[in-house]
Amino acid sequence: MEENTMPENETKRYGANLIVESLANHGVEYVFGIPGAKIDRVFDQLDHPQIENAPRLVVTRHEQNAAFMAAGVGRITGKPGVVITTSGPGVSNLATGLLTANAEGDPVLAISGQVQRKDLLRQTHQSIRNADLLAPVTKYSAEVQDPNNISEMLANAYQAAESGKQGASFVSVPQDVTDSVVTAAPIRTLTAPKLGPASPTDIALLAQKIKDAELPVLLLGMRASSAEVTAAVRDLLAVTELPVVETFQGAGIISHAQEKNFFGRVGLFHNQPGDVLLKQSDLIITIGYDPIEYEPRNWNAAEDARVIVIDSEPAQIDQNLQPETELIGDIAQTLAFLEPQLRGYRVAEGATHFLDHLRNELTVRDLPPVATKPGLVHPLAIIQELQALTTDDMTVAVDVGSFYIWMARHFRSYEPRHLLFSNGMQTLGVALPWAIAASLVRPHSKAISVSGDGGFLFSGQELETAVRLHSNLVQIIWNDGHYDMVKFQEEKKYGRNAAVDFGPVDFVQYAESFGAKGLRVTDAANLRSVLEEAFNTDGPVVVDIPVDYSENSKLAADMLDDQF
Repeated sequence: MEENTMPENETKRYGANLIVESLANHGVEYVFGIPGAKIDRVFDQLDHPQIENAPRLVVTRHEQNAAFMAAGVGRITGKPGVVITTSGPGVSNLATGLLTANAEGDPVLAISGQVQRKDLLRQTHQSIRNADLLAPVTKYSAEVQDPNNISEMLANAYQAAESGKQGASFVSVPQDVTDSVVTAAPIRTLTAPKLGPASPTDIALLAQKIKDAELPVLLLGMRASSAEVTAAVRDLLAVTELPVVETFQGAGIISHAQEKNFFGRVGLFHNQPGDVLLKQSDLIITIGYDPIEYEPRNWNAAEDARVIVIDSEPAQIDQNLQPETELIGDIAQTLAFLEPQLRGYRVAEGATHFLDHLRNELTVRDLPPVATKPGLVHPLAIIQELQALTTDDMTVAVDVGSFYIWMARHFRSYEPRHLLFSNGMQTLGVALPWAIAASLVRPHSKAISVSGDGGFLFSGQELETAVRLHSNLVQIIWNDGHYDMVKFQEEKKYGRNAAVDFGPVDFVQYAESFGAKGLRVTDAANLRSVLEEAFNTDGPVVVDIPVDYSENSKLAADMLDDQF
């Protein structure tokens, strides 16, 4: 480790001070990360702040998980979460977290240490081209060369992360830059520019097209999940009968009062009631939809759908997404102008029986079967009990695995950004870090992390972080002894599985070794009592549930060949 030999002087401000001051001016409340020699002065200023509104430092157990936590803050709040790491592997360990955030529209600002400027082109300890390494997985990636330019660069990186399709930004700061005396003041708090609504003429034409259509449908995506757009969507649905389909990242936009408008979620695999509705629709209005959530080739395979886009940025055009019109501008304002022109709208009489059939299908398919396998619990039984105990203010973060498909299809959520999925990259290990982030941002409600026994250990070491923070969360593990999402797909393709088995882990003892509470479900009969105990416990709890995945073949029914 390198020693910092520069004498301290409280009257001086260093590059590290300017970083912390800049973050404070942007309203950053939390910084996640792991220190190291090339960035330790910044961590010193975070842990021993010289300004009152300095962000709170949360030290994690892995840089990737720190990036996931920052992305969790970004997804929940819409404001960039911040992660800070040291040089070398501290930078490369960020790649998966930033890739996931950038693909899935989660605003993140990452800052990492770098070797001194004199060593940038030498083969020295931890010398890598930081900005070049992370440029392909971020919206903005740059390296500071002048100490007095730190705040300018951070302001532009923050702005890039927050604007348009939100995503990840990265700033590399050489050690001698953070250690240099600075004279520049931090960039002042900035106000994001406000878009206006789309063209009034286009809004009026859209209203008429909806009235003329037999079965118009709203497809709500990630950028429809902000508080402002959710409120506008709900205002629109309060005065119309427009049917709605959500993407996974649009979960929770539809309220309890408007559940009659809800026809399920679409994403990943093409065999949902929402897919049936989109196929029948003669006019699909996408609102804040991003193709990575559910590729247009899956819901418009025939390339014949009439599509109108409402968004804050132009659509990515392809053979399966060729909109008639794009209404680009502030989404909430556009919907506010549309609402009075559609007040009293009812679907055509010929479509009502079809919609009633789909509503019934959504209800019936959520019912769990009678338990037939002693010691194992059916996925729908887990979801039913989880649904009963989860209140609308709770955050449910879902990892990736077979359970992810069951949860996305059957678990209901009634507030936006409270049911979280990694739908673009399907990254293992996100759930627990996201739940920790939720417990910080929403301290008065419980967070639930749902993982498989495989993916949980991608970030399970952060249980120590959760214990240290006394995070009010429940970690549920669907335990079957396989990477099951891969397993059932392999079996559909090849008639057998390969490379999906691993050894058992005692997750109760694992939890207790970190200081968390560990609980185990032994049979479907005690599922409710164990979950109730977990939900009534203050602090981190891990619940091990042996799951019966024998009906996973149903998940594969009617899948498109290119989804494998």
